[in-house]
Amino acid sequence: MPAILDVEIMRQVLSAMGVVSARSGEHTLVIDVPSELRPEAPYELVELIRASIVVLGPLLGRMGRARVSMPGGDDFGHRPIDMHLRGLAALGAVFETSHGYIEGKAPRLEGATVVLELPSHTATDNLMMAAARARGTTVIENAAREPEVCDLAEFLCAMGAKIKGAGTSRLEVTGTDQLRATTHEVISDRVEAATFLAAVGIARGEIFLEGARGDHMGMLLNKLASMGMETRCTPGGVEASSGSRLSSVDVATLPYPGVATDYKPFLVTLLSVADGVGIVSENLFSDRFRYVDELRRMGADIRKEGHHAVVRGVPVLSGAPVRAPDIRAGAALVLAGLAADGETLVSGVEHIDRGYERFAEKLQALGADVKRVDGENDTGLPGTQGARR
Repeated sequence: MPAILDVEIMRQVLSAMGVVSARSGEHTLVIDVPSELRPEAPYELVELIRASIVVLGPLLGRMGRARVSMPGGDDFGHRPIDMHLRGLAALGAVFETSHGYIEGKAPRLEGATVVLELPSHTATDNLMMAAARARGTTVIENAAREPEVCDLAEFLCAMGAKIKGAGTSRLEVTGTDQLRATTHEVISDRVEAATFLAAVGIARGEIFLEGARGDHMGMLLNKLASMGMETRCTPGGVEASSGSRLSSVDVATLPYPGVATDYKPFLVTLLSVADGVGIVSENLFSDRFRYVDELRRMGADIRKEGHHAVVRGVPVLSGAPVRAPDIRAGAALVLAGLAADGETLVSGVEHIDRGYERFAEKLQALGADVKRVDGENDTGLPGTQGARR
């Protein structure tokens, strides 16, 4: 388990329900769930992390009831949870929404066929966990295919659920009356790997990403290769190198196995210093270009047109004070500092802490002049990050 802020926030969400968890070493988490839980996820925690909506399905499956605050998290456009509610309703749950909370009841979930409007990652997770405790078999059509969904399916199977089709658009889940405790090792983070691949393209040089899964990033590696980066997948990780300025390409975000929307801030930053003009299309979230204005402050030539961005590469960016609006955009702004003349000061890096462990230290180990500076957030970590070429 990574030592990141989102994991700690989710631990607090579970703690509010009565779950006991403790770190055993830096990267192992031991979770002890009592027989009785408080089936409520409070507002002050849920507003911090949108993924907390995934407690809804497990609570309904285990307790038959749930009270969960409407989710918060990164703000980059409207992301309704209708698919979650419709899918769980198909399994027999009944919902009421009032005073900012979703209240669900289901004396016993029953297997059913659910067709998702879009292959939503978190909706697939929620339904798969609920179906693992439902009576009978649930079929999820148009399911998300991400490696993380497959990892969750493997985890649930180790706990006693029966799941077929993980990694395809059709999941078949046969529930069980009780899930058993197990031990599981989570897969490596492909978005963190993508971040450091982009860093190589921006600053040039070479890197070996130990444990990275090239088979989880096929479309991204193809895009980077078409820009001129050399990559090689090995059993132990991914090697990458870039010795000259990369060439621009067009990018469109799509559900897996397409280019992930989480990759896009890194790719926009990479294109901002590439040779040529690239068009980036956002097909998943309506307002995920908010960081573009920050890149413009650094001299990037980017024009937004609806859900498209036209990026004309410049030879070098200019260091400036900028603010991180979310996890991935924050990391992308730090990477932009690697291609900037002078000093870049990134504030709001508590967002970066949500998804990255020791980000500045890892960049330092690669030779970057990056350090944490003044200010602390409530995790005890500094709240700003400086980057120089």
